[in-house]
Amino acid sequence: MIEWLQKYKPAAPARVHLLLAAVMWTVVGGTLLFFGIRWALAGGIPHVRLFLAVAAIVGLVKARWILWRAAGKIVERINQRGDGRCLGGFVSWQTWLLIALMITTGRLLRGGLLPSPVVGLIYATVGTALLAGSFRVWLAWGRHADSV
Repeated sequence: MIEWLQKYKPAAPARVHLLLAAVMWTVVGGTLLFFGIRWALAGGIPHVRLFLAVAAIVGLVKARWILWRAAGKIVERINQRGDGRCLGGFVSWQTWLLIALMITTGRLLRGGLLPSPVVGLIYATVGTALLAGSFRVWLAWGRHADSV
């Protein structure tokens, strides 16, 4: 059974893992930012543009102090694992659990736990942070391309 799994696992070079990680961060961040802005603007909050600006600043601070470090760990993991590893392993299983928790939290928030405009501001903050944090992975992917 293990031989069969090794033979048919979806393996790829480290550069593809870096690309996959960068694309995931960018797509998720962009989607959250898009819907966050949309929901915040549609909610009729007074001074919503000011709140969105604050959300962007908080997102950038979060990216700088938290997500750049997390992105660095993902890049380090991918580089240490090397080529020919399973595509799903570009992040650890603990990180996959954290991703599942974040998806569940997002679903709960959208399910009526908070008003849509507030959820929109939270999404805009997280989306900004993910987009800003993705630059570290994109930079690593670009450096990896130069070294190949």
